[in-house]
Amino acid sequence: MKDLALRLENRPGALAEMGEALASAGVSIEGGGAWVADAEGIAHFLFEDTVAARHALESKGIEVIGESPVLVQRLKQDQPGQLGKIARLMEQAGVNIKVIYSDHSNQLILVVDNFEKGQVVSENWSKGLYQ
Repeated sequence: MKDLALRLENRPGALAEMGEALASAGVSIEGGGAWVADAEGIAHFLFEDTVAARHALESKGIEVIGESPVLVQRLKQDQPGQLGKIARLMEQAGVNIKVIYSDHSNQLILVVDNFEKGQVVSENWSKGLYQ
């Protein structure tokens, strides 16, 4: 899975048009979010098939501004401080978290500036080495 970053017009209906474009192409969103920053609509969504998603979006004039691999992690929801802990481990490894959201399976999705270093942290987290 990968993250697609999108620029959406900041107007009523822009998000609906995005969803309809994906639906008409049979492309499902696996997680993500959208917001307005500096009067511009920005979205990050997770896709299994980014080629189909990109084609569906761009064919409707929706700008894809980036594509990134993601780190997928499960946090222990019953333990406070999990997000801070994994974020600190990323920082200690010299990794900047650029985007964070959840997928439909309640997993943490991270887009980072150094995927290889972040992947090491993520894999060690999954093995329980930091807990």
